[in-house]
Amino acid sequence: MRKGLLMVVSGPSGTGKGTVCSELLRETPELAYSISATTRAPREGEVDGKNYYFLTKERFEKIIAEGGFLEYANVYGNYYGTPLAKIEERRAAGQDILLEIDIQGALNVMEKCPDGLFVFLLPPSIEELERRLRGRGSETEESLARRMGSARKEIAIGKRYQYVVVNDTVAHAVATIKEIITAEHCRVDRNQHLFEELERE
Repeated sequence: MRKGLLMVVSGPSGTGKGTVCSELLRETPELAYSISATTRAPREGEVDGKNYYFLTKERFEKIIAEGGFLEYANVYGNYYGTPLAKIEERRAAGQDILLEIDIQGALNVMEKCPDGLFVFLLPPSIEELERRLRGRGSETEESLARRMGSARKEIAIGKRYQYVVVNDTVAHAVATIKEIITAEHCRVDRNQHLFEELERE
């Protein structure tokens, strides 16, 4: 069986990662979203194994020590991380996995999963990125300047990814990512079993 893809999508704040990934998942039912683990308490209505894997701090730190996370971070006193074993289990069963994470987390995943598929989402222009951030209505001039400075640094890091997709419209970005997935599935190194089966006949 062909191993499933691990697709990582990231990009600067304001590029529309969440919207693009949500639409991609809606249009691609065979693509599964990676469920994160956390040490924070479940919120009302959240289900273990569906929204998050809810772990104790001790259990989380034990998994860290064992190298069991693709990437993790401590956010305001709570850990969040991507469990490696769950992803590898699903990929071994042929399932494609989508991971929407920040750029620092993606760099860590590149080290642990060199066979991952890394897609960097770009805005059409710096001006458009600023317009989108302003459109949120939640940024002060100071925080906007900080985000724009971070975005320029992150865009430079994006050159380390395999693919770049410009999010001019959500529909176009999603269609492009779906084409990337199709192309990756057709790569010879991902389909050695097809050759082996024919050679045995």
